[in-house]
Amino acid sequence: MGVASTKIKGNRVAVVVSAMGGQTDHLLELAAEITDNPPGREQDALVATGEQVCAALMAITLESLGHRAKSMMGLHLPLITDHVHTRARITDLQTENISKILDEDIIPVVTGFQGVTEDGSISTLGRGGSDTTAVALAAALKADCCEIYTDVDGVYTADPGICPRARHINRISYQEMLELAGLGAKVLHSRSVELAQKFQVPLVVKSSFGGDRHTWIVNEEDVMENSVIKGVTLERNVSKISLLRVPDRPGIAHQILSPLAEAAINVDMIIQNASIDGYTDFTFTIPTTDLSKAKKLVEKVAADIDALDMLAANNIVKVSAVGIGIKTNPGVAARMFKSLSAENINIEMISTSEYRISCVIEEKYGELAVRAVHNAFGLDNAVNRED
Repeated sequence: MGVASTKIKGNRVAVVVSAMGGQTDHLLELAAEITDNPPGREQDALVATGEQVCAALMAITLESLGHRAKSMMGLHLPLITDHVHTRARITDLQTENISKILDEDIIPVVTGFQGVTEDGSISTLGRGGSDTTAVALAAALKADCCEIYTDVDGVYTADPGICPRARHINRISYQEMLELAGLGAKVLHSRSVELAQKFQVPLVVKSSFGGDRHTWIVNEEDVMENSVIKGVTLERNVSKISLLRVPDRPGIAHQILSPLAEAAINVDMIIQNASIDGYTDFTFTIPTTDLSKAKKLVEKVAADIDALDMLAANNIVKVSAVGIGIKTNPGVAARMFKSLSAENINIEMISTSEYRISCVIEEKYGELAVRAVHNAFGLDNAVNRED
């Protein structure tokens, strides 16, 4: 076991665990048998038990191997969060209790994903939240390193299941990894990378099954220039809402989007057409998991502003190219668009930043688009392999 071997080498080790595979989904399915919309507080209390089971079993395993260990829940640290249940954000993480355990040469096994609100209710950080817990704890403890163990041996230029010739990446910048994580790459939770960058936590991704390969997430200046694009992602959890013939006047965008912000629904890409006769069309994307809730909120706004109609679509995906070379290399967008055009793939929406170019396309073309863009930037060329 990696934890035991690291401890044997003389290191002080704190462990953060996730629930066992499929456990969180199973618990959510139990709730869904009762209602489609369980209260957030009670949903958090339910799904947090998955991590508690795993923490206790890990502590038992370590004890059986001759290492003193103690499981700890988020409330034992405590890890304090805000009151936005099912997607809470950390507001404080106190280390006095866990430091005492470490000083006693005991391995603390902490439940990831969960925290506690100021009024004592269990809260959760959203899917992938165990990564965030681990990085936050590493930052608070000023750890030498935060090792993330997952089912892959690091970060790849694309999902190997989509691009069989995707190559392993040895080192990637915080900003590139943040973009990849936020755009559908499942290796790390985006908030964990954000925290690692903010607090300069050295971060490394390793395989739970062993092996020598891994990926370091580091500062931009520590990444050698070797490719314009570092990776290509496919995000499936994307839906689109369009309001037709919206009055083109100051404050309309705020009126449309503020109810979504209040409901903690993240709006990503936004397009507003040129005004014609004082009216425009307003289109934006949101996670598909929030579509039902968002439609109800936007329907009310549409009626209030006398929009002609509201349309919603969930048969779309987002394909993105990510790399620090985008901001310094002209023609990257044209190269990506050319690769999609060659496959007769229509682009419905486009957004860009210094580190990424994203296109919304029809869902049925998603994997083909990833392979086309991946190939266009030479990422599946054996000559470019780093390892």
